[in-house]
Amino acid sequence: MFRLEKVFQNDDKFFIFNSNILKIFSIYIVIYIFSILENYSIYQILDYEIYENSNYFIFSYSVPIIFYFLSSILFKSHKDFYFYNLNIIKKDFGCLVLSLIFSILILKFYLNKTFNSNLIYLVLLLFIILYFFQNLINKIYFFLVNNNIIQKNILLVGSYESVKKILEEKKNNIYIYKCCILINKSKEEIKKLRIEIKTPIFHPNEDIRSLLEYHSLGQIWILEDNKININETLNIVIKFSVDILIINLLRIPTTKNLINLKYEYRNYEISKFYGANLLIKIILDKILSLFFIILLSPILLLCMLIIFLEDGGPVFFSQDRTGWDGRRFRIYKLRSLKNTNFKKTEQVVEADKRLLNIGKFIRRFSIDEVPQFINVLKGDMSIVGPRPHMVEHDIFYSKLFKEFLKRYKANPGLTGWAQIHALRGPTKDEKLMQKRMEYDLWYLNNWSLFLDLKIIFKTFFVIFIHKGT
Repeated sequence: MFRLEKVFQNDDKFFIFNSNILKIFSIYIVIYIFSILENYSIYQILDYEIYENSNYFIFSYSVPIIFYFLSSILFKSHKDFYFYNLNIIKKDFGCLVLSLIFSILILKFYLNKTFNSNLIYLVLLLFIILYFFQNLINKIYFFLVNNNIIQKNILLVGSYESVKKILEEKKNNIYIYKCCILINKSKEEIKKLRIEIKTPIFHPNEDIRSLLEYHSLGQIWILEDNKININETLNIVIKFSVDILIINLLRIPTTKNLINLKYEYRNYEISKFYGANLLIKIILDKILSLFFIILLSPILLLCMLIIFLEDGGPVFFSQDRTGWDGRRFRIYKLRSLKNTNFKKTEQVVEADKRLLNIGKFIRRFSIDEVPQFINVLKGDMSIVGPRPHMVEHDIFYSKLFKEFLKRYKANPGLTGWAQIHALRGPTKDEKLMQKRMEYDLWYLNNWSLFLDLKIIFKTFFVIFIHKGT
């Protein structure tokens, strides 16, 4: 629903950042509570004046701030939680000791503040709380991993030797090797190797698009060694929407950010949709979807009644569409066409004889799209993103345009950059579809939360001035 596996898809920086925020907040709360309970009872715990007049008022701000500053310097380059978590207790305790020393010196020599022996108890309490919260953070992270909430489903692509090496080595539990493509083996050899390698293995000439969809893949790792041509290997997978990483199995690591704490890697093609900004986008999607469903429910119910009176049930229409990373989902719409047999892949055009009388109206003002707010709540769609096409159309156009499937590097949307530039409705020719694709790719490469808000506001304008189906 919240696509947390995508929020943490590329690295753990967002989780690490929030972990540090939780720690400094806990330090502040402990000092705040201690400043009151030192001389007063639990009943005065909310008396801010006591806290403000205590010796610990400035101390309660200086310790967390210095702690955060020091931990940011130590952990600023860490993207992997496993690497960040190595000796974390020692690092945290070291930062806390330095924070306490600096704070005490500042208060004593610049503000003439003094502390009594109770400070020892506060210090001990801070160490205990810090230890407790670090263990809590670890439990939360490993719960998310072990319950497949933030695990990364990976396709390995490389030579037989490299793939086998990666599969047999110890790995970070967040990585799930779902399947492999062997570059230097024939189909006959791969059939025999399936007995040896338990992970599903495939040949480069097989239907990779179906492979990505069936295994719900989020990343492709190309294993770089001296047995494959990296450019030829990239050509096999480059047209798909899944993030691509190149793992170097030859070079001796010179950086701290490693795959499985062992191999250097570089991001060849990565979606911009991850981290804190993606989480904010998802939360805004949920809030706005609930708002629009409530706001438009009278209109929606009235249109449902008219559809039923005109042509009977069902009043809803659902169809398979392509979603993020090529995964299929069921899209929901109000039914605007008559209950007759017709080719489902045929696009609706202006003055289409299949249209209901009410169908012309609801398509003119995009009322038939309102049920897709349910898709947004489910996590299959976003309010803003490339419009999802029928699966059959995706297969057809992906053969014409190499980058067509890259449109699915994010959740498809109810509206998008292409739609506010008059590229709504049916695509009458290939040039029109290519233009729509180019607008979608521009959006994916330039995405920001501000751009989403701009598209949402412009969509209202477009709906009421743009004629079409």
